This record gives sequence, structure tokens and C-alpha cells, in this order.
Amino acid sequence: MAEAERIIGTPESDADGAGGETAAPAPDARPKGRRKIVALLVVALVAYLLDLGSKMLVVAELEGHEPIQVIGDVLRFEAIRNPGAAFGMGEAFTIIFTCIAAAVIVVIIRLARKLYSTSWAIALGLLLGGALGNLTDRIFRSPGVFEGAVVDFIAPAHFAVFNLADSAIVCGGFLIVILSFRGLDPDGTVHKD
Repeated sequence: MAEAERIIGTPESDADGAGGETAAPAPDARPKGRRKIVALLVVALVAYLLDLGSKMLVVAELEGHEPIQVIGDVLRFEAIRNPGAAFGMGEAFTIIFTCIAAAVIVVIIRLARKLYSTSWAIALGLLLGGALGNLTDRIFRSPGVFEGAVVDFIAPAHFAVFNLADSAIVCGGFLIVILSFRGLDPDGTVHKD
């Protein structure tokens, strides 16, 4: 009877070490977790570089010039420096937004240690890349360190002007909401509550 219980997974160990064989899948879990971290970092790097490159291009070619009409009156590219948060709100709180972005980055890095879901890796990578993109502006752009204005340039009609970092953050946030509603946790477990 004790032999049958071990086969169906009853936690028992014996002196000859036969019970230790149930822990064998653990080495496979580590490389899978590392792959998810690599996926997170690749997505973050791509989002960050696209944002950084687009802002460099906008500053070099569009700042100080007339806006470019992309799709009639529906979409234009227009260089704007935004010292505030989304929709230009909170211009007096640039340092606070910088601290929030830095805190988000730290939280994502800490969460990455328990990451076993590709979907969460993509979502967190988008958040990380976007947060790094806007944090780079806050640190290195004028008027000064931690007070820099973010370069925004995508201007849809009747909507706020934004950049690729903002897009990455919003897409990552939507993906996290969807994953949460589906019950998928960052560690890969699924729950039904």
C-alpha cells in the first residue's frame, strides 16, 4: 500500500533516497524562467530603442518646424516638450513622476525573478521599456536632471500628444489587465477567482 501511495504522489521519503526523485523537474524550471527574463529584456530593449530613436529624430528634424500631417487632419507629428504626466497634467510634479517611473522599474526588476509566463514577460517588457524611455527624458533633457520634459510627437485629432514610450506603457498595462482577468499570474499559475 505504501508503494502505491508513492506512485500517485503522496509525499513520502525513505532512507534509500527513492522519495528524492520527485524533485527532478526543478532544474527544467530554471532555464524556462531565464528565457522569460530574456524575453522581458528583449521586449524592453526594443521598446526603449524605438522610443529613443524616434525622439532623437523628432528633436533633430521636427522641433522648431511646422507639424507634419500624416493622415489629413486625423493624425500629425508635432514636437512638444511635456514636463507633466499624461495629457500634460501635473507640470509642477516632474520630480514626483521621475520617482514613480524609477519605482516602477524597480518593481518590474524584482517581479522578473518569479517570472514564468511569456505573456507577462511581454507586458512587463513593454512597461519597462516605456518607463525607461520617459525616465531617460526626465533625467537628461532640459531644463535639468530629474526635471526634464518628455518629448511627445504623435498627435491624433482631439486627443493628447504622446510618444512611443507612452504607447508601450499603455499596451503593457492593457495586456496586464487582460492577463489578470484571465487569471494568469506572472509565475505562470492560473487561478479561477
